[in-house]
Amino acid sequence: MTADATSAEARDTHPGGLAAVLRATEIDTRLLGMVGALALIWIGFHLYGAIVNGFGTFLTPRNLWNLSVQAASIGIMATGMVLVIVTRNIDLSVGSVLGVCAMAMAIMQVWVLPEMLGLGHPAIWVIAVLTGLATGTMIGAFHGYLIAYLQIPAFIVTLGGLLVWRGAAFFMARGETIAPVDSTFALLGGGPYGAIGAAGSWIVGLLACAAVVLLLLSARKQRRRFQFPLRPVWAEILLAVIGCAAIIGFVLTVNAYPWPIGIVRQFAERTGVAIPEGGLFISHGFAIPVLILMAVGIAMTVLITRTRFGRYVFAIGGNPEAAELAGINTRWVTLKIFALMGFLCGLSAAVASARLNSATNSLGSLDELYVIASAVIGGASLAGGIGTIYGAILGALVMQSLYSGMVLIGFDAAAQQIVVGTVLVVAVWIDQVYRRRTV
Repeated sequence: MTADATSAEARDTHPGGLAAVLRATEIDTRLLGMVGALALIWIGFHLYGAIVNGFGTFLTPRNLWNLSVQAASIGIMATGMVLVIVTRNIDLSVGSVLGVCAMAMAIMQVWVLPEMLGLGHPAIWVIAVLTGLATGTMIGAFHGYLIAYLQIPAFIVTLGGLLVWRGAAFFMARGETIAPVDSTFALLGGGPYGAIGAAGSWIVGLLACAAVVLLLLSARKQRRRFQFPLRPVWAEILLAVIGCAAIIGFVLTVNAYPWPIGIVRQFAERTGVAIPEGGLFISHGFAIPVLILMAVGIAMTVLITRTRFGRYVFAIGGNPEAAELAGINTRWVTLKIFALMGFLCGLSAAVASARLNSATNSLGSLDELYVIASAVIGGASLAGGIGTIYGAILGALVMQSLYSGMVLIGFDAAAQQIVVGTVLVVAVWIDQVYRRRTV
Protein backbone atom coordinates (compact mmCIF):
# COMPACT_ATOMS: atom_id res chain seq x y z
CA MET A 1 0.00 0.00 0.00
CA THR A 2 2.87 2.33 0.83
CA ALA A 3 4.52 1.59 -2.52
CA ASP A 4 1.26 2.26 -4.39
CA ALA A 5 0.76 5.56 -2.58
CA THR A 6 4.33 6.60 -3.34
CA SER A 7 3.99 5.79 -7.03
CA ALA A 8 0.68 7.65 -7.21
CA GLU A 9 2.26 10.67 -5.56
CA ALA A 10 5.14 10.48 -8.02
CA ARG A 11 2.71 10.42 -10.96
CA ASP A 12 0.94 13.54 -9.60
CA THR A 13 4.23 15.33 -9.02
CA HIS A 14 5.81 14.27 -12.33
CA PRO A 15 2.98 13.67 -14.79
CA GLY A 16 3.82 12.16 -18.12
CA GLY A 17 2.82 12.83 -21.68
CA LEU A 18 0.80 15.90 -22.58
CA ALA A 19 0.25 16.88 -18.94
CA ALA A 20 4.02 17.08 -18.42
CA VAL A 21 4.43 19.28 -21.50
CA LEU A 22 1.62 21.60 -20.43
CA ARG A 23 3.01 21.90 -16.93
CA ALA A 24 6.58 22.52 -18.11
CA THR A 25 5.63 25.08 -20.76
CA GLU A 26 2.90 26.66 -18.58
CA ILE A 27 0.60 26.91 -21.60
CA ASP A 28 -2.87 28.10 -20.65
CA THR A 29 -5.26 25.19 -21.12
CA ARG A 30 -8.08 27.56 -22.06
CA LEU A 31 -5.91 29.04 -24.80
CA LEU A 32 -5.16 25.55 -26.03
CA GLY A 33 -8.88 24.78 -26.03
CA MET A 34 -9.66 27.88 -28.08
CA VAL A 35 -6.99 27.02 -30.64
CA GLY A 36 -8.38 23.50 -30.87
CA ALA A 37 -11.94 24.79 -31.31
CA LEU A 38 -10.76 27.19 -34.02
CA ALA A 39 -8.99 24.37 -35.84
CA LEU A 40 -12.13 22.21 -35.69
CA ILE A 41 -14.24 25.05 -37.08
CA TRP A 42 -11.86 25.64 -39.97
CA ILE A 43 -11.48 21.95 -40.83
CA GLY A 44 -15.22 21.31 -40.45
CA PHE A 45 -16.25 24.09 -42.84
CA HIS A 46 -13.57 23.11 -45.32
CA LEU A 47 -14.62 19.44 -45.34
CA TYR A 48 -18.29 20.40 -45.62
CA GLY A 49 -17.51 22.46 -48.71
CA ALA A 50 -15.44 19.63 -50.14
CA ILE A 51 -18.25 17.12 -49.63
CA VAL A 52 -21.09 19.32 -50.91
CA ASN A 53 -19.35 21.24 -53.70
CA GLY A 54 -16.51 18.88 -54.55
CA PHE A 55 -13.86 21.33 -53.33
CA GLY A 56 -13.19 23.13 -50.06
CA THR A 57 -12.96 26.91 -50.03
CA PHE A 58 -12.42 27.73 -46.36
CA LEU A 59 -8.78 26.74 -45.88
CA THR A 60 -7.53 28.74 -48.86
CA PRO A 61 -5.18 31.74 -48.76
CA ARG A 62 -7.90 33.98 -50.19
CA ASN A 63 -10.50 33.10 -47.56
CA LEU A 64 -8.04 33.15 -44.65
CA TRP A 65 -6.71 36.55 -45.76
CA ASN A 66 -10.24 37.94 -45.97
CA LEU A 67 -11.06 36.33 -42.63
CA SER A 68 -8.17 38.13 -40.93
CA VAL A 69 -9.28 41.47 -42.38
CA GLN A 70 -12.92 40.95 -41.39
CA ALA A 71 -11.97 39.98 -37.84
CA ALA A 72 -9.81 43.08 -37.34
CA SER A 73 -12.64 45.50 -36.56
CA ILE A 74 -14.28 43.22 -33.98
CA GLY A 75 -10.90 42.22 -32.54
CA ILE A 76 -9.89 45.84 -31.91
CA MET A 77 -13.04 46.52 -29.89
CA ALA A 78 -12.85 43.14 -28.12
CA THR A 79 -9.50 44.11 -26.58
CA GLY A 80 -11.21 47.04 -24.87
CA MET A 81 -14.25 44.98 -23.90
CA VAL A 82 -11.93 42.73 -21.90
CA LEU A 83 -11.16 45.61 -19.52
CA VAL A 84 -14.83 46.51 -19.24
CA ILE A 85 -15.85 42.94 -18.40
CA VAL A 86 -12.91 42.40 -16.04
CA THR A 87 -14.23 45.27 -13.90
CA ARG A 88 -17.69 43.62 -13.79
CA ASN A 89 -19.26 46.06 -16.26
CA ILE A 90 -20.68 45.72 -19.76
CA ASP A 91 -20.84 47.97 -22.82
CA LEU A 92 -23.79 47.44 -25.13
CA SER A 93 -23.19 50.61 -27.12
CA VAL A 94 -19.97 49.76 -28.98
CA GLY A 95 -21.70 49.08 -32.31
CA SER A 96 -23.63 52.36 -32.19
CA VAL A 97 -20.53 54.30 -31.11
CA LEU A 98 -18.69 52.78 -34.07
CA GLY A 99 -21.50 53.95 -36.35
CA VAL A 100 -21.51 57.54 -35.11
CA CYS A 101 -17.68 57.73 -35.26
CA ALA A 102 -17.72 56.43 -38.83
CA MET A 103 -20.30 59.04 -39.82
CA ALA A 104 -18.25 61.81 -38.18
CA MET A 105 -15.13 60.75 -40.11
CA ALA A 106 -17.03 60.44 -43.40
CA ILE A 107 -18.63 63.85 -43.04
CA MET A 108 -15.25 65.44 -42.33
CA GLN A 109 -13.46 63.90 -45.32
CA VAL A 110 -16.30 64.07 -47.85
CA TRP A 111 -18.28 67.20 -47.00
CA VAL A 112 -16.17 69.48 -44.80
CA LEU A 113 -12.42 69.14 -45.40
CA PRO A 114 -12.46 69.09 -49.24
CA GLU A 115 -14.15 72.51 -49.13
CA MET A 116 -11.55 73.83 -46.68
CA LEU A 117 -8.33 72.16 -47.86
CA GLY A 118 -9.10 71.04 -51.39
CA LEU A 119 -9.99 67.63 -52.77
CA GLY A 120 -7.26 65.04 -52.22
CA HIS A 121 -5.28 67.07 -49.68
CA PRO A 122 -2.86 64.74 -47.81
CA ALA A 123 -4.03 65.95 -44.40
CA ILE A 124 -7.66 64.99 -44.96
CA TRP A 125 -7.38 61.37 -43.85
CA VAL A 126 -5.30 62.29 -40.79
CA ILE A 127 -7.81 64.88 -39.58
CA ALA A 128 -10.68 62.49 -40.29
CA VAL A 129 -9.12 59.69 -38.24
CA LEU A 130 -8.36 62.07 -35.36
CA THR A 131 -11.98 63.25 -35.48
CA GLY A 132 -13.24 59.68 -35.16
CA LEU A 133 -10.86 58.86 -32.32
CA ALA A 134 -11.77 62.04 -30.43
CA THR A 135 -15.51 61.42 -30.94
CA GLY A 136 -15.27 57.87 -29.62
CA THR A 137 -13.12 58.88 -26.65
CA MET A 138 -15.52 61.67 -25.60
CA ILE A 139 -18.54 59.38 -25.87
CA GLY A 140 -16.77 56.67 -23.87
CA ALA A 141 -15.68 59.18 -21.22
CA PHE A 142 -19.26 60.44 -20.96
CA HIS A 143 -20.49 56.89 -20.42
CA GLY A 144 -17.78 56.34 -17.82
CA TYR A 145 -18.76 59.51 -15.97
CA LEU A 146 -22.41 58.43 -15.78
CA ILE A 147 -21.39 54.98 -14.55
CA ALA A 148 -18.62 55.91 -12.13
CA TYR A 149 -19.70 59.24 -10.68
CA LEU A 150 -23.50 59.20 -11.03
CA GLN A 151 -23.66 55.50 -10.07
CA ILE A 152 -25.95 54.53 -12.97
CA PRO A 153 -25.54 50.83 -13.84
CA ALA A 154 -23.37 50.23 -16.89
CA PHE A 155 -26.05 48.04 -18.44
CA ILE A 156 -28.56 50.92 -18.43
CA VAL A 157 -26.09 53.60 -19.55
CA THR A 158 -24.78 51.61 -22.49
CA LEU A 159 -28.22 50.29 -23.44
CA GLY A 160 -29.35 53.90 -23.66
CA GLY A 161 -26.18 54.69 -25.61
CA LEU A 162 -26.97 51.90 -28.05
CA LEU A 163 -30.22 53.68 -28.95
CA VAL A 164 -29.06 57.29 -28.65
CA TRP A 165 -25.90 57.02 -30.76
CA ARG A 166 -27.60 54.93 -33.44
CA GLY A 167 -30.18 57.69 -33.77
CA ALA A 168 -27.45 60.32 -33.76
CA ALA A 169 -25.69 58.53 -36.62
CA PHE A 170 -28.91 58.70 -38.61
CA PHE A 171 -29.46 62.42 -37.99
CA MET A 172 -25.86 63.36 -38.76
CA ALA A 173 -26.35 62.60 -42.46
CA ARG A 174 -30.16 62.36 -42.58
CA GLY A 175 -29.85 58.63 -43.21
CA GLU A 176 -27.70 59.06 -46.32
CA THR A 177 -24.77 56.85 -47.26
CA ILE A 178 -21.60 58.95 -47.48
CA ALA A 179 -19.17 57.73 -50.13
CA PRO A 180 -16.53 57.48 -51.42
CA VAL A 181 -14.06 58.17 -48.64
CA ASP A 182 -10.59 59.65 -49.15
CA SER A 183 -8.36 57.37 -51.23
CA THR A 184 -5.59 57.30 -48.60
CA PHE A 185 -8.11 56.71 -45.81
CA ALA A 186 -9.49 53.73 -47.78
CA LEU A 187 -6.13 51.97 -47.45
CA LEU A 188 -6.88 51.44 -43.74
CA GLY A 189 -9.51 48.92 -44.81
CA GLY A 190 -7.15 46.58 -46.65
CA GLY A 191 -7.43 45.52 -50.27
CA PRO A 192 -4.59 45.05 -52.79
CA TYR A 193 -3.17 48.51 -52.12
CA GLY A 194 -4.01 48.39 -48.42
CA ALA A 195 -1.44 45.67 -47.74
CA ILE A 196 2.33 45.69 -47.35
CA GLY A 197 3.29 42.98 -49.86
CA ALA A 198 5.50 39.93 -49.56
CA ALA A 199 8.75 41.68 -48.60
CA GLY A 200 7.09 43.81 -45.93
CA SER A 201 5.31 40.76 -44.53
CA TRP A 202 8.56 38.84 -44.20
CA ILE A 203 10.12 41.79 -42.39
CA VAL A 204 7.19 41.92 -39.97
CA GLY A 205 7.27 38.15 -39.50
CA LEU A 206 11.01 38.01 -38.79
CA LEU A 207 10.72 40.92 -36.34
CA ALA A 208 7.86 39.10 -34.61
CA CYS A 209 9.94 35.92 -34.33
CA ALA A 210 12.82 37.90 -32.86
CA ALA A 211 10.39 39.49 -30.40
CA VAL A 212 9.14 36.05 -29.30
CA VAL A 213 12.69 34.86 -28.59
CA LEU A 214 13.62 38.08 -26.77
CA LEU A 215 10.47 37.95 -24.64
CA LEU A 216 11.22 34.38 -23.60
CA LEU A 217 14.81 35.29 -22.72
CA SER A 218 13.68 38.37 -20.81
CA ALA A 219 11.08 36.38 -18.88
CA ARG A 220 13.67 33.75 -17.95
CA LYS A 221 16.05 36.48 -16.80
CA GLN A 222 13.35 38.03 -14.63
CA ARG A 223 12.48 34.66 -13.11
CA ARG A 224 16.11 34.08 -12.23
CA ARG A 225 16.43 37.59 -10.81
CA PHE A 226 13.48 37.18 -8.44
CA GLN A 227 14.29 33.51 -7.75
CA PHE A 228 11.10 32.17 -9.32
CA PRO A 229 11.01 28.58 -10.64
CA LEU A 230 12.50 28.32 -14.13
CA ARG A 231 10.95 26.46 -17.02
CA PRO A 232 13.11 23.64 -18.44
CA VAL A 233 15.30 24.72 -21.33
CA TRP A 234 13.53 22.31 -23.67
CA ALA A 235 10.20 23.93 -22.75
CA GLU A 236 11.56 27.39 -23.59
CA ILE A 237 12.84 26.10 -26.93
CA LEU A 238 9.50 24.41 -27.65
CA LEU A 239 7.61 27.66 -26.96
CA ALA A 240 9.96 29.58 -29.25
CA VAL A 241 9.56 27.00 -32.03
CA ILE A 242 5.76 26.98 -31.74
CA GLY A 243 5.54 30.77 -31.73
CA CYS A 244 7.89 31.26 -34.66
CA ALA A 245 6.25 28.43 -36.65
CA ALA A 246 2.82 30.05 -36.21
CA ILE A 247 4.17 33.43 -37.33
CA ILE A 248 5.96 32.01 -40.37
CA GLY A 249 2.87 30.00 -41.30
CA PHE A 250 0.79 33.18 -41.15
CA VAL A 251 3.31 34.99 -43.38
CA LEU A 252 3.30 32.17 -45.92
CA THR A 253 -0.50 32.19 -45.99
CA VAL A 254 -0.93 35.92 -46.60
CA ASN A 255 1.85 35.90 -49.18
CA ALA A 256 0.17 33.05 -51.05
CA TYR A 257 -2.86 35.22 -51.86
CA PRO A 258 -2.17 37.13 -55.12
CA TRP A 259 -3.69 40.32 -56.44
CA PRO A 260 -6.70 39.84 -58.76
CA ILE A 261 -5.85 39.73 -62.46
CA GLY A 262 -7.68 42.98 -63.19
CA ILE A 263 -5.80 44.89 -60.49
CA VAL A 264 -2.50 43.43 -61.72
CA ARG A 265 -3.28 44.57 -65.27
CA GLN A 266 -4.11 48.11 -64.11
CA PHE A 267 -0.94 48.20 -62.03
CA ALA A 268 1.17 47.03 -64.98
CA GLU A 269 -0.34 49.65 -67.30
CA ARG A 270 0.22 52.43 -64.78
CA THR A 271 3.80 51.48 -63.93
CA GLY A 272 4.90 50.17 -67.34
CA VAL A 273 5.70 46.69 -66.02
CA ALA A 274 5.55 43.92 -68.62
CA ILE A 275 3.29 40.99 -67.73
CA PRO A 276 4.98 37.64 -68.52
CA GLU A 277 3.17 34.87 -70.38
CA GLY A 278 2.31 32.96 -67.20
CA GLY A 279 0.95 36.08 -65.50
CA LEU A 280 2.35 38.39 -62.84
CA PHE A 281 2.12 37.13 -59.25
CA ILE A 282 1.95 39.96 -56.69
CA SER A 283 1.28 38.95 -53.09
CA HIS A 284 -1.08 40.85 -50.84
CA GLY A 285 0.92 40.21 -47.68
CA PHE A 286 -0.35 41.50 -44.35
CA ALA A 287 -3.33 43.83 -44.67
CA ILE A 288 -3.14 47.15 -42.85
CA PRO A 289 -6.19 46.33 -40.64
CA VAL A 290 -4.41 43.19 -39.43
CA LEU A 291 -1.29 45.20 -38.61
CA ILE A 292 -3.46 47.68 -36.68
CA LEU A 293 -5.00 44.80 -34.74
CA MET A 294 -1.54 43.43 -33.95
CA ALA A 295 -0.37 46.83 -32.71
CA VAL A 296 -3.48 47.26 -30.57
CA GLY A 297 -3.09 43.76 -29.14
CA ILE A 298 0.54 44.39 -28.16
CA ALA A 299 -0.24 47.82 -26.69
CA MET A 300 -3.21 46.56 -24.70
CA THR A 301 -1.27 43.56 -23.41
CA VAL A 302 1.51 45.84 -22.16
CA LEU A 303 -1.10 48.15 -20.64
CA ILE A 304 -2.81 45.49 -18.54
CA THR A 305 0.27 43.45 -17.61
CA ARG A 306 3.05 46.01 -17.23
CA THR A 307 1.41 49.17 -15.87
CA ARG A 308 -0.16 50.34 -12.63
CA PHE A 309 -3.40 51.01 -14.49
CA GLY A 310 -3.61 47.36 -15.51
CA ARG A 311 -3.08 46.20 -11.93
CA TYR A 312 -5.82 48.55 -10.78
CA VAL A 313 -8.21 47.14 -13.40
CA PHE A 314 -7.78 43.57 -12.17
CA ALA A 315 -7.87 44.67 -8.53
CA ILE A 316 -11.23 46.35 -9.10
CA GLY A 317 -12.53 43.29 -10.93
CA GLY A 318 -11.37 40.96 -8.17
CA ASN A 319 -12.93 42.95 -5.31
CA PRO A 320 -14.16 46.52 -5.90
CA GLU A 321 -14.66 47.28 -2.21
CA ALA A 322 -11.20 46.05 -1.25
CA ALA A 323 -9.65 47.99 -4.15
CA GLU A 324 -11.28 51.21 -2.97
CA LEU A 325 -10.21 50.61 0.62
CA ALA A 326 -6.67 50.04 -0.66
CA GLY A 327 -6.62 53.59 -2.02
CA ILE A 328 -7.44 52.98 -5.68
CA ASN A 329 -9.58 55.70 -7.22
CA THR A 330 -12.05 53.23 -8.68
CA ARG A 331 -14.26 55.92 -10.20
CA TRP A 332 -11.44 57.54 -12.13
CA VAL A 333 -10.18 54.16 -13.33
CA THR A 334 -13.67 53.21 -14.50
CA LEU A 335 -14.00 56.46 -16.43
CA LYS A 336 -10.65 55.84 -18.14
CA ILE A 337 -11.67 52.28 -19.06
CA PHE A 338 -14.80 53.47 -20.86
CA ALA A 339 -12.89 56.33 -22.50
CA LEU A 340 -10.40 53.76 -23.80
CA MET A 341 -13.29 51.62 -25.02
CA GLY A 342 -14.63 54.62 -26.93
CA PHE A 343 -11.19 55.31 -28.42
CA LEU A 344 -11.00 51.74 -29.71
CA CYS A 345 -14.51 52.06 -31.16
CA GLY A 346 -13.29 55.10 -33.10
CA LEU A 347 -10.27 53.18 -34.37
CA SER A 348 -12.46 50.25 -35.34
CA ALA A 349 -14.81 52.64 -37.13
CA ALA A 350 -11.91 53.86 -39.26
CA VAL A 351 -11.09 50.29 -40.28
CA ALA A 352 -14.71 49.30 -40.93
CA SER A 353 -15.68 52.36 -42.97
CA ALA A 354 -12.41 52.26 -44.92
CA ARG A 355 -13.02 48.62 -45.82
CA LEU A 356 -16.48 49.49 -47.17
CA ASN A 357 -15.25 52.77 -48.71
CA SER A 358 -18.34 54.42 -47.25
CA ALA A 359 -20.24 55.15 -44.04
CA THR A 360 -23.88 54.47 -43.26
CA ASN A 361 -25.97 54.97 -40.16
CA SER A 362 -26.34 51.18 -39.86
CA LEU A 363 -22.60 50.49 -39.81
CA GLY A 364 -21.73 48.45 -36.73
CA SER A 365 -25.22 47.09 -36.14
CA LEU A 366 -25.10 44.04 -33.84
CA ASP A 367 -21.33 44.45 -33.43
CA GLU A 368 -21.87 44.67 -29.68
CA LEU A 369 -23.03 41.04 -29.75
CA TYR A 370 -19.89 39.88 -31.56
CA VAL A 371 -17.58 41.99 -29.40
CA ILE A 372 -19.01 40.73 -26.11
CA ALA A 373 -19.07 37.17 -27.40
CA SER A 374 -15.44 37.46 -28.52
CA ALA A 375 -14.31 38.63 -25.09
CA VAL A 376 -16.30 35.94 -23.27
CA ILE A 377 -15.21 33.16 -25.62
CA GLY A 378 -11.66 34.40 -25.13
CA GLY A 379 -11.85 33.77 -21.40
CA ALA A 380 -13.08 37.05 -19.90
CA SER A 381 -15.27 36.15 -16.93
CA LEU A 382 -18.53 38.02 -16.43
CA ALA A 383 -17.90 37.64 -12.69
CA GLY A 384 -14.89 39.94 -13.13
CA GLY A 385 -11.18 39.73 -12.45
CA ILE A 386 -10.25 37.37 -15.33
CA GLY A 387 -9.45 38.14 -18.96
CA THR A 388 -6.66 38.30 -21.54
CA ILE A 389 -6.10 40.37 -24.66
CA TYR A 390 -4.85 37.48 -26.80
CA GLY A 391 -7.91 35.48 -25.72
CA ALA A 392 -10.23 38.24 -26.93
CA ILE A 393 -8.47 38.39 -30.31
CA LEU A 394 -8.75 34.61 -30.66
CA GLY A 395 -12.41 34.88 -29.67
CA ALA A 396 -12.96 37.46 -32.42
CA LEU A 397 -11.33 35.09 -34.89
CA VAL A 398 -13.60 32.27 -33.73
CA MET A 399 -16.73 34.42 -34.13
CA GLN A 400 -15.70 35.67 -37.57
CA SER A 401 -14.80 32.13 -38.63
CA LEU A 402 -18.27 30.94 -37.69
CA TYR A 403 -19.90 33.81 -39.55
CA SER A 404 -17.75 33.45 -42.68
CA GLY A 405 -18.11 29.68 -42.71
CA MET A 406 -21.89 29.87 -42.48
CA VAL A 407 -21.97 32.38 -45.34
CA LEU A 408 -19.80 30.10 -47.48
CA ILE A 409 -22.02 27.08 -46.96
CA GLY A 410 -25.21 29.07 -47.54
CA PHE A 411 -26.73 29.50 -44.07
CA ASP A 412 -29.33 32.27 -44.02
CA ALA A 413 -29.23 35.20 -41.58
CA ALA A 414 -31.67 33.60 -39.13
CA ALA A 415 -29.55 30.47 -38.79
CA GLN A 416 -26.43 32.58 -38.32
CA GLN A 417 -28.00 34.45 -35.41
CA ILE A 418 -29.12 31.18 -33.82
CA VAL A 419 -25.58 29.77 -34.01
CA VAL A 420 -23.95 32.93 -32.64
CA GLY A 421 -26.41 33.13 -29.73
CA THR A 422 -25.91 29.46 -28.92
CA VAL A 423 -22.13 29.80 -28.99
CA LEU A 424 -22.30 32.75 -26.59
CA VAL A 425 -24.44 30.85 -24.07
CA VAL A 426 -22.22 27.77 -24.30
CA ALA A 427 -19.11 29.91 -23.79
CA VAL A 428 -20.52 31.41 -20.59
CA TRP A 429 -21.50 27.93 -19.36
CA ILE A 430 -17.98 26.64 -20.04
CA ASP A 431 -16.57 29.62 -18.14
CA GLN A 432 -18.74 28.79 -15.14
CA VAL A 433 -17.66 25.13 -15.21
CA TYR A 434 -14.00 26.10 -15.52
CA ARG A 435 -14.21 28.52 -12.58
CA ARG A 436 -15.86 25.92 -10.35
CA ARG A 437 -13.17 23.35 -11.12
CA THR A 438 -10.27 25.74 -10.56
CA VAL A 439 -11.52 27.23 -7.29
